[in-house]
Amino acid sequence: MKAHFKKYILNFKQPSGTSRGVLTTKETYFLIIEKNGKRGIGECGLFRGLSYDDKLDYSDKLEWVCNNIHLGKNTLWEALRQWPSIQFGVEQAFLSLESDHPMILFPSAFTKGQKAISINGLVWMGTPEFMSQQISEKIQEGFNCIKLKIGAIDFNQELRLIANIRKEFSPEKIEIRVDANGGFDKSNALYKINQLSEYKLHSIEQPIKKKQYDSMSDLCKVTPIPIALDEELIGVVNYNDKENLLLKIRPKYIILKPSLVGGFKGSLEWIEIAEKLNIGWWVTSALESNIGLNAIAQWTFTLNNSMPQGLGTGGLFTNNFESNLVVKNGHLWCEDFKEISAGKIINQLESN
Repeated sequence: MKAHFKKYILNFKQPSGTSRGVLTTKETYFLIIEKNGKRGIGECGLFRGLSYDDKLDYSDKLEWVCNNIHLGKNTLWEALRQWPSIQFGVEQAFLSLESDHPMILFPSAFTKGQKAISINGLVWMGTPEFMSQQISEKIQEGFNCIKLKIGAIDFNQELRLIANIRKEFSPEKIEIRVDANGGFDKSNALYKINQLSEYKLHSIEQPIKKKQYDSMSDLCKVTPIPIALDEELIGVVNYNDKENLLLKIRPKYIILKPSLVGGFKGSLEWIEIAEKLNIGWWVTSALESNIGLNAIAQWTFTLNNSMPQGLGTGGLFTNNFESNLVVKNGHLWCEDFKEISAGKIINQLESN
């Protein structure tokens, strides 16, 4: 068995606004394993500025993985606790290598095109006009759950955008989630959440910055809108620390991004703890290419969570890889894999 890795830069079709700034490119890495003439591929979904393993020696660690690929998936995963995005890539690459089809990692009714995954429609930050346009498009496309990233424009303008949705659509017709990405100050977070609560929102993600444990715990006790932890989970890599965090804060929900929390196994640790504590959860992608997104979607379907998930189709990028994922009426469907091969994807990578 041998392995190598390849860096790849994804280019956004148009600049995408987040509370951490405007994104025009997204760096990612691919791990390719070869054995007995078969190849498997996995995406190490590094997210610069957000990933716990955004470190200067990232490439060195990938080189170490390639040199020690003979250790196998489980041993490598444990050795990579401090490198969650590489854990994710290792899991995928081995599943891909072992599969009858290198792009079908979790065979199911989803991969056969028989069932779909309910997803939310994501509205990116931008001008009020741009955000309003996106909201209209998502509703026309059949989404009944809309997620708005807030914190980039004037808060009162954001309130008006949400109010406009509620004028037309009741909570039973359109579920609204908001993601503050830690953008509220702890001194005024509850005041802002109280204003938002007028519009009967489903939840608010990460209202204040991570690691303000007492403040977040206090917010969760009094908030009129259920709080979901997102960034708060990043960098918490040991099982006991995960359990202690959830026991301390007691959120209503947690949001799992496999690229950022140690892949499938790392996510399952969080789910196990959350369910013991009666905390809800859903899965979200984190700007992976179609390789990582395909893996996340297939895995998510196997979890049988009926809530809308935070998955898309990778349509944000100009130079993404061929995909069999399509969105229809607010649901993610998987179409035929026959024309998609690891070989074609690896060739595209190697020619980059």
